[in-house]
Amino acid sequence: ADTIYGVTFLTISPENEIIKEIIKNSEYKNEVLRYIERSLKISEIERASILREKTGVFTGKYAIHPFTGEKLPIFVGDYVLAHYGTGIVMGVPGHDQRDFEFARKMNLKIKIVIKPFDSEIGEEIERAYEEYGIMINSGEFTGLDSKNGIEKVCEKLEKMGLGRKSISFRLRDWLISRQRYWGAPIPIIHCENCGIVPVNEKDLPVLLPEKVDYIPKGRSPLETNEEFMNTTCPKCKNKAKRDPDTMDTFVDSSWYYLRYIDPKNDKEIFDKEKIKRWLPVDEYIGGAEHATGHLLYSRFITKVLYDEGLIPFDEPFERLFTQGMVLRRTPDGNVEMMSKRAGNAVTIREFTKDWGADIARINILFAGPPERDFEWTDEGVQGAKRFLLRVWKLFNENEEVFKKAILEINKEKLSEKEKELYKLTHIYFKRVSEDIENYKFNTAIAALMEWMNHLYSFPLKLSEIFGYSLNFFCIALSPFAPHMAEEIWSKKERGSILKEKWQKWDEKVIEEEEVTIVVQINGKVRGKIKVKKGKNEEEIKEMAFSLPNVKRYIENKEIVKVHYVPDKILSIVIK
Repeated sequence: ADTIYGVTFLTISPENEIIKEIIKNSEYKNEVLRYIERSLKISEIERASILREKTGVFTGKYAIHPFTGEKLPIFVGDYVLAHYGTGIVMGVPGHDQRDFEFARKMNLKIKIVIKPFDSEIGEEIERAYEEYGIMINSGEFTGLDSKNGIEKVCEKLEKMGLGRKSISFRLRDWLISRQRYWGAPIPIIHCENCGIVPVNEKDLPVLLPEKVDYIPKGRSPLETNEEFMNTTCPKCKNKAKRDPDTMDTFVDSSWYYLRYIDPKNDKEIFDKEKIKRWLPVDEYIGGAEHATGHLLYSRFITKVLYDEGLIPFDEPFERLFTQGMVLRRTPDGNVEMMSKRAGNAVTIREFTKDWGADIARINILFAGPPERDFEWTDEGVQGAKRFLLRVWKLFNENEEVFKKAILEINKEKLSEKEKELYKLTHIYFKRVSEDIENYKFNTAIAALMEWMNHLYSFPLKLSEIFGYSLNFFCIALSPFAPHMAEEIWSKKERGSILKEKWQKWDEKVIEEEEVTIVVQINGKVRGKIKVKKGKNEEEIKEMAFSLPNVKRYIENKEIVKVHYVPDKILSIVIK
């Protein structure tokens, strides 16, 4: 409800009966029906995937916004599921990532109606802002905390007779039993005398029988193997039947991290002391779809084991990092996830044969933040090639000074010009190092490119400091282009670059670094000031308010708020 002013379209699930009424006299009727037919052939799991490209079709009809009176186009979209709410969702692309992707695809308007509590948000965004914040561009509700705004908007809709508050539940139970062959047999025996009896521990695990009829007959395949099904009751020793169902395979695959710690232990599931030492996992890297699949089951099992006192933690993973997918244009012009089925796959064996693995790595890592999807293009490949050729040329032209230089230098003996390069070397090496740790590989490569430009323009190319900087550069390059870095390093005849220590940067010299503070007024850049890193807030404000352009914009205006993000932004809100 807090995002209602951000609604720019409606989307209906393909199953919804209301579509028939909406398209009755629409010129888009046949197109909509064809789309529905295609959509219903796709599994619900695939449709719900956050990785899948959003698709939809315009119905030719519009809805009226209850507050603004605007016409909102109505679409049918397969990313909307029939059982979620009413099967019709309001499209708020500024504040819902799925709606954002759909709006981008359909070239629809994106309105920003909630901003963060402590900063401004621009009109051009790369992702939906999905957190709570302050309502903006929302009529009478502008300025409200969005949590309070939900209540106020609902109250108004109820008064107008246009809606009421309700709760949509998205939680589903994990049904672990199923009537399939592939899975762990449920270790339960059904006895006419004793009822449900667990299999004796000494008889675990219960193994799958090999002779089974897989043809669907409305019952579990295991029931077709009488030798497997017929057994004796562990309690009364009379004839009994095994449970014919199997467990979801996630039961097997959701606790591997516990067994990895102690894989050869044949006396117990794991040694508690080893678990205490090594777990929980510090970092989990996987696709975004894991958050509602594998990770959910792993957490479930971990919490059960914790409740049983078998492990000392109830969350298996400390931190989750989800990488995006590699996309590429298909033969029919769509941009989709790279796959053989879509006909847009790049065969890595052929690519590395023609271009080399380093170009592939630079192309992917430089394209954008790794958590976002990335489109593979020929332009990106050419850009990666140009960068690496410039690196090769730099080291080739300065081979002798590079070979002689070592990773130590007496900075006190350096001239002022040489000290500048020393400082830049450590600034860039720190940036690359910290960006790698934070998975900001694209900005790490951007730092290498800037660093290389400084090296090309440095006049004292025969100096010791130039060779010193080249050595640091080669080490910083090695995680991104390991083959080229290894080839360059081999000229020093001191072994593999893989055996070199990752260098420490000189924090003292970096602290003297200058930074550029961006001055914003109501979210728009109105000035920039260069200062020494770490300058105090009051001095920054004084300098910002003295800028002629800032003075012009705040003249005769009320200053509502001033927020400073150290060494980055000074944000001024006026009215």
